[in-house]
Formats: sequence, structure tokens, C-alpha cells
Amino acid sequence: MSSDALLSRHREALALFGDRVHTVRPDQWDDPTPCTEWSVRDLVNHLTVEQLWVPPLLDGAAIEDLGDSLEGDLLGDDPVAAWDDAAAAARKAFGAPGALKREVALSQGPTRADAYGAQMTADAAVHAWDLSRAIGADEHLPEALVEFTREEVEPYADALAGTGLFAKPVRVPADADAQTRLLGQLGRRA
Repeated sequence: MSSDALLSRHREALALFGDRVHTVRPDQWDDPTPCTEWSVRDLVNHLTVEQLWVPPLLDGAAIEDLGDSLEGDLLGDDPVAAWDDAAAAARKAFGAPGALKREVALSQGPTRADAYGAQMTADAAVHAWDLSRAIGADEHLPEALVEFTREEVEPYADALAGTGLFAKPVRVPADADAQTRLLGQLGRRA
């Protein structure tokens, strides 16, 4: 996939998640999500923190360089603004000249920045669905984003349940659409 195409999918995934963040009502922040251990606030914090990692990692920092500075609830009193700021910083960092050709130091070891960007895009897309389900918003994911995410997670989908971060895959009908198949593969009931 070209850098432009990856950046386009990344922007699309962040925009979709951001649209959902902007529709969270004040009384919904403590509501449960399909991610059984997380409330709406926890889910938004997770994605916000993920975006906050992007600039320093693309600038060559290692995870241990940041210590615990990106741990805990970083949403503060204005979760929407915290998300917007983090998403803007991640978009800018990935879009910097040559950024996707770099290598980043992730917990699993050195990783190409374009592969990191693809993982981040898929994560934002799936969690946009999670947030939509939690707050009662439109759960439809754009077809191009679903296809991108399916292609990204397919090589390692079987191992995800073993990480403890994903539920076991859910059976879906043989004629299920691409979004339903993706969600089922990632342990979600559409």
C-alpha cells in the first residue's frame, strides 16, 4: 500500500473515531463498551494514549524513554479536547516527510513505521465500532476501512485472543458481510 493510501485510511479511522467521541453525552462516559473491562471513558483514553505515543516513537524514542508519562487517565476535564489534540499530533507525525519509512521501537521490537501506522489505523477503526455500540451511534464502518482492517489483522487474527486483549472469535453466518466477519474475527458480536 502506498504511503498516501495508508495516510488516507489513518485519517479516515481517526476522523470516524473522533466523530463518535464528539457525540458522547456527558452521562455516557461511565457506560460499558464491548471491551468488557473498559467504560466509554476508558476506551477513549486508550485511543488517546495510543495517539500520544506516535510523535515520540516516530522521533526515535523508545518506550522506556517515556517511562510512565503516558500511563493512566490522560483525558483530564475535557476528554473531547484531549482526543482532538492527540489525534491531530498523531496525524501530523505520521504525515511528516519520510515518517512512514522510519523504524519505531515498539514492545515487540523494532517495527517499520508504515506497519505501525497500519496497526494504529486498524485499532482506531475497530474501536470506532466499539464506541459506536457503547453510545448508540451508527455502527456502520466505511467499506474501504473495513477492507483495510481485515487485510491488516488477517495475518495475526488467530493469535489475538491469546493476548488477553481480545475475546475469542465469534461465529458469524457464512453469508455475513465484511464488517460482520471482521468483528466476529475480533471477538465482537455485530
